[in-house]
Amino acid sequence: MKQPLSLSRRELLKASALVGGGLMLGLALPRRATAAALGNAGGQPVAWLRIAPDNTITVLVDRSEMGQGVYTSMTQLLAEELEVEPAAVCVTAAPVGAAYSNALLGGQLTGGSTSVRDAWEKLRRAGAQARTMLVQAAADHWSLPASSLYASGGAVYDGRGHRLTYGELAESAAKLPVPKDVVLKPASAFKVVGKPHKRLDTGIKVDGTAVYGIDVKLPGMLHASIEQSPTLGGKLQSFDASAAEKMPGVHKVLATSNGVAVIADHYWQARKARGALKVTWDAGANAKLDSAKVSATLKAAATAAGRTARKDGDATAALAKASKVLRATYQLPLLAHATLEPQNCTADFKAGRCDLYAPTQNQIFAQLVAAKAAGLEPAQVEVHTTYLGGGFGRRLEVDFIAASVECSKTVGRPVKVIWTREDDMTHDTYRPAFHDEIAGGLDAEGQLVAWHMHITAPSVTARMFPSILEQTVDPFAIEAAANYAYDVPNVHVDYLQQEVGVDVGYNRSVSHAPNCFVVESFMDELAHAAGKDPYEFRHGLLARQPRYRHVLEQAAQRGNWGKAPKGRFQGISVMEGYGSYLALVAEVSVDRGHLKVHKLTCAVDCGQMVNPNIVAQQTEGGLLFGLSAALWGEITLAEGAVQQKNFDTYRLVRMNESPEIVVHLVESSEAPGGMGEPAVAMVAPALGNAIHAATRKRIRALPIAKQQVVKI
Repeated sequence: MKQPLSLSRRELLKASALVGGGLMLGLALPRRATAAALGNAGGQPVAWLRIAPDNTITVLVDRSEMGQGVYTSMTQLLAEELEVEPAAVCVTAAPVGAAYSNALLGGQLTGGSTSVRDAWEKLRRAGAQARTMLVQAAADHWSLPASSLYASGGAVYDGRGHRLTYGELAESAAKLPVPKDVVLKPASAFKVVGKPHKRLDTGIKVDGTAVYGIDVKLPGMLHASIEQSPTLGGKLQSFDASAAEKMPGVHKVLATSNGVAVIADHYWQARKARGALKVTWDAGANAKLDSAKVSATLKAAATAAGRTARKDGDATAALAKASKVLRATYQLPLLAHATLEPQNCTADFKAGRCDLYAPTQNQIFAQLVAAKAAGLEPAQVEVHTTYLGGGFGRRLEVDFIAASVECSKTVGRPVKVIWTREDDMTHDTYRPAFHDEIAGGLDAEGQLVAWHMHITAPSVTARMFPSILEQTVDPFAIEAAANYAYDVPNVHVDYLQQEVGVDVGYNRSVSHAPNCFVVESFMDELAHAAGKDPYEFRHGLLARQPRYRHVLEQAAQRGNWGKAPKGRFQGISVMEGYGSYLALVAEVSVDRGHLKVHKLTCAVDCGQMVNPNIVAQQTEGGLLFGLSAALWGEITLAEGAVQQKNFDTYRLVRMNESPEIVVHLVESSEAPGGMGEPAVAMVAPALGNAIHAATRKRIRALPIAKQQVVKI
């Protein structure tokens, strides 16, 4: 795969004019269930498909590549109907435009495990439209009916030994109307989609030619390092830059919207000079904030009722009549995103325009913030999306954008701002802390008759998209809770929003992870109270949920549920998230108090798959991400400052600690589900349940390392 560029539409059109006979096919990619229209005939093109005389095919992809494989999967969708090999397609990051909006999210965003779900039909349709036009162009050239021709491998054939390549046909094809109605292939005819193609970006990532945000280099570029308030929410009062300004390579020291920037020839010069700054901060309202206060605030708030997210029957009355009632409180900490590439952005401000080079998941917000910082209109800011060294929702935020523009505008040269790992860890928008109170009622036969779940936590949506909450409960706080799948006649789920003084952000799997931990851990508690096997207890309550039940069966079968080797113990969990269904069996041992995670067996039904290899990879990565969070993940506060600063204190699973992972992919004809996130949520409950099987002690708070149940 060639190194993907991030060309503006203007630049791409200019490049097309220079190749001599090259062609741009403007194909309007419809939003879901919307008919396509010709891009240059009144509609704003959602994607530009360029076919050059040398048969190079270039497509703009409107989703950010952050390791989840969208540059490969999106290409496969297009290539399937275009009748080309994915490797023949060069990927370019799309510019900012309302036409590139993610129909499932309402903006040009990459998140929510929506990329394949949003593109599933529209990219295949675009490929089919282009192929139909190319075949018709060949039919016109040969004076043959289009129905007598066929496309294959980037060319059109007449069956009599004649062929015309797409490059030869492109110019005449562009003069044809885009067909409104095209017939898409049935799944049985797929040759590219659903097949385990190798990722197209592996080579450039291995040889170092893939350009991440931190790799951007521009002529005359300077570097900046930002000193930010050690206290969350703190404000700059004053600073003395006299010592820093005398250090080698330093060009300028200035106050920015988020701190004090030192601009120098090279990054390390800027970073060293930053250490010579003398800064006075106003710590603000969080001066005395600590983790104990966060927990106490949530606990106190939980005494009030929340907004109802689900109500079946009368859970309160059913609990009052139940033969046995269990109640428990679960607590989850703040978490960091901990992307391996720290936050960074490069801005090039010039009179009347600004070019922004950023590893962002949120092109629209990035453009708006940059425009405000530059004093320009949004249309005057061009966003060039680089590869992202991890996103996990962190790069939906744009707090690292404005300072680069402010610096570039001040010095009149391109400036790259790079946060240190410590900057990134201590100035994140953190996964919300949760305080959940839950109750379940069993009848005399051990049947679950009532379920009551009360969630208390801050809201990310209230900060980022407040209008969503005007008429509904925060949908991103009740995932894996409001859709409680078990066949119980009386179910109540409510959510109480309680802020704690810390900006919270969407983190990989969002509320699926905390809610699945609570739901599946407590289901285990109820199973033991009913005197039933945890697998059988769940299985019996999922008779009306065939996809849940099937993945549960597959995980149990392939994980040898109930047949663990001597000295090993198992736990199980099941969940639906982002339209995908997963079940997990965790196998552990506890030797003289020391925990070892031996094996994770996960069954996945994500509907129709674009690339099974990528699905398996995302499952494996999600499980390890979730394992790190379950074992060690926690952000703590003291006097308003985050205490974890690097990976020595914010631990991730290391290679020697990684368990065996078995992923079973279920064949399905259902609509595609998302797979970038759901596996994360499965680990904590399955692991906690396995630890209970080994120790008879319950894990009702995370991280496990702090619960004094096992040693890690």
